[in-house]
Amino acid sequence: MHVTIGLSLLAGLASFLTPCVLSLVPAYIGYLGGQAATLKENKNTLRTFIHGLVFVAGFSVVFILFGIAAAFLGGLLRDIRIWLTRIGGIIVILFGLHMTGLLRLKFLEYEARLQTSNKRELGLLSSFIMGISFSAGWSPCIGPVLGAILTLALQEGSILNGFIYLSAYSLGMAIPFLIAAVAIGWVSKLLQRYGKFMHIIEIIMGVFLIILGLLLFFGVYERMARFGTLINLGL
Repeated sequence: MHVTIGLSLLAGLASFLTPCVLSLVPAYIGYLGGQAATLKENKNTLRTFIHGLVFVAGFSVVFILFGIAAAFLGGLLRDIRIWLTRIGGIIVILFGLHMTGLLRLKFLEYEARLQTSNKRELGLLSSFIMGISFSAGWSPCIGPVLGAILTLALQEGSILNGFIYLSAYSLGMAIPFLIAAVAIGWVSKLLQRYGKFMHIIEIIMGVFLIILGLLLFFGVYERMARFGTLINLGL
């Protein structure tokens, strides 16, 4: 379980580093701060950070509900869960192939765009709703990595574990986003300097998903998880 929690946390970070998410982080931070989405330093960092907390709460609620639903389905269909996991493994492999560029899945090439209004001041409720919209609008973009974690939650069939895994995933996305909220100028400079390497990171993530999908399909990951549990219990 501890391995999967760590993996979920890293998966959240990987989703944040997805090019179509990372490229629009400055726009989101600027919008949450009630300012124009520019690359200039956001001077009202405290307000932006507070809105950022509410924003990540919005997308975290959705992702956690996804995890609970996947785990519930896995528990409900316990008798055929091994086949569901194998199907999930195949899907994760396809997602990985898509991220490496070896296979193009059109429905995963959708890229959301931030829709801003002319209002400079945002209520906290608006930021929360915006976080929910983020989780829906970017599902195709972060879908490959998120789908892999949901497959792990389905395999477990435990609602508690589904909650924990997707909480860790959400935390992995939230931490770098909140760091960006208080250091948007620094993050923007990094994007300008190293943005061209994002595609390489995406390929590495794709290879990792292919490996994870193979482990799921052949039941190796489950045996690894059980072995880890026995070690933690001192057996």
